[in-house]
Amino acid sequence: MASDEPIGGGLDIEGVEASGLGAVSVSMSPLERFEEYLQSRGLRNTDQRRFLVERVFSQHEHFDADQLIDQLPRKGHANYVSRPTVYRTLKEFVDAGLLRSFELNGRAIYEHDYGYPPHDHLHCQQCQGLIEFHNEELKLLIAEVAKQHRFRAIGHRLVVEGLCDECLKKRARSRRQQDRV
Repeated sequence: MASDEPIGGGLDIEGVEASGLGAVSVSMSPLERFEEYLQSRGLRNTDQRRFLVERVFSQHEHFDADQLIDQLPRKGHANYVSRPTVYRTLKEFVDAGLLRSFELNGRAIYEHDYGYPPHDHLHCQQCQGLIEFHNEELKLLIAEVAKQHRFRAIGHRLVVEGLCDECLKKRARSRRQQDRV
């Protein structure tokens, strides 16, 4: 059976730090939105697709396909979903506007897009943690730069690389211990 642990929990990508971003009001549930997408393309909504929608949207975590697969039931159990079906369905979720993907350390990382406000990320290169943030000044700066270049901006993705506070503290403690030797 599937674990109740968050998709990213205890794996390479750590959970989202509380960011206070809130949610965007939407008229349909993710499952209803996905069903509408499938219907518009003449595709069936299978038990595996429904299970993946429920699993992915049961919590807000950044994850890659392998992390999701590790959290799913194994072959022979109820709700088993094959690796190719997971990859195909994740692409459908992105196409349907449910998930957004971005590359991080050479891997495709997925996060909720539907019902979630635009935001950017701080990525700790040591612990691989992601911190979500929204900054209105950044939004205004992008609009101004786009205006200067007669460019219509329709979105952006920003991932700032660095070290989180916790990793900086650990690094400082380890340096102090080395200095004593």
